[in-house]
Amino acid sequence: MNFEIKNESWIGNLITIVLLFSFVLFSCSSDGEKRKGNQNMLEIPVLELLPSDVEVPQTYIADIQAIQFVEVRSKVEGFVDQIFVDEGQFVKKGQKLFQLSSAEYNEMVNSARANLARAQAEQQASKVEVERLQTLVDKNIISASELELAKSKKAVADSHILEAESMLQRALTGLSYTTIKAPFDGLVDRIPFKIGSLVTENVLLTTITDISSVFAYYKVNESEYLSIMRDKIEKEGAQEITEQLTLVLSDGQVYPDKGILETTEGDIESGTGSIGFRVRFPNPDQLLKHGASGKVQMNTKLEDVFLIPQKSTFEIQDFTYVYLVDQEGKVIVRSFKPIQRYGLYYLADGFLPGDKIVYEGIQQVSDGLEITPIPVPRKEAYLGKF
Repeated sequence: MNFEIKNESWIGNLITIVLLFSFVLFSCSSDGEKRKGNQNMLEIPVLELLPSDVEVPQTYIADIQAIQFVEVRSKVEGFVDQIFVDEGQFVKKGQKLFQLSSAEYNEMVNSARANLARAQAEQQASKVEVERLQTLVDKNIISASELELAKSKKAVADSHILEAESMLQRALTGLSYTTIKAPFDGLVDRIPFKIGSLVTENVLLTTITDISSVFAYYKVNESEYLSIMRDKIEKEGAQEITEQLTLVLSDGQVYPDKGILETTEGDIESGTGSIGFRVRFPNPDQLLKHGASGKVQMNTKLEDVFLIPQKSTFEIQDFTYVYLVDQEGKVIVRSFKPIQRYGLYYLADGFLPGDKIVYEGIQQVSDGLEITPIPVPRKEAYLGKF
């Protein structure tokens, strides 16, 4: 009986030893696997974000207009007798463009001159009569009332002179309107009427454009306007605008000459909240035409924005995402709304200085994954921009 009890105690001790040994082996195995897992964590390049001030080129759709653009219209009715210029021709100020039929206006001039001559004769006769009666009155041959009547007739003759002169001037002006001349140096546009065509008063004959320089008009919103003006005031100490700007033509080519930002409109449009700017561009080769289109490019300064490399982002259903990395190396997905593109980067706000994002290898990570962060130098990430 005693032998059996001793034997059972020995077996219990053996079981206890085996369990303790198994626990030690399991603990060692777990620690080893954990250390092995830590050693196999992905090494991923990580970029630390810092705010920066960036001058961003902004483009605005512009309407290009000649510095002078005038519609040449007929002031009188008549047939086109002569056309002295051709479409697209450069003309000088005062150069003849069109000649309308003038026979009717010549007759009006001749008639007005005849009326003036008759009035002048009547005036001369009344003058002589006044002088004759004045002599008789002085000699007490006739009464003074006859002299007064003669003076009244002379006053009427004088008024006829003024009326005749006015009619002659009106006829000469009408005659001059039959010859249409260039109002300034410029290019002739399309000529819709040919020789022999009947034109009425105020009909468009052609247009003249001066494109030695051109204006580019474009609009910016109110916040952009305030930013631009504050920047100019800080730099120049005045509100005058003289910045040089770039023009991108409709074919995508950059116009070689820079433009000067001259002025702005006086009011902000209540409906759109925008205000117009005017830029003057030189046009020595007359490449730019009135009515053309293009894009004005100007730099806008954005302060305290973050540059997010595009290769560090991905998009899902119009949302843009990056992977943030916390202090323990854990990856956290984060959405953001880019302000705009800037070369190979997105400009964004809403991040904190010191935030870290996955720079490369976003295809290898997922939300919640632990990685081994490898810091990327700022100069390398931004190609030496900062």
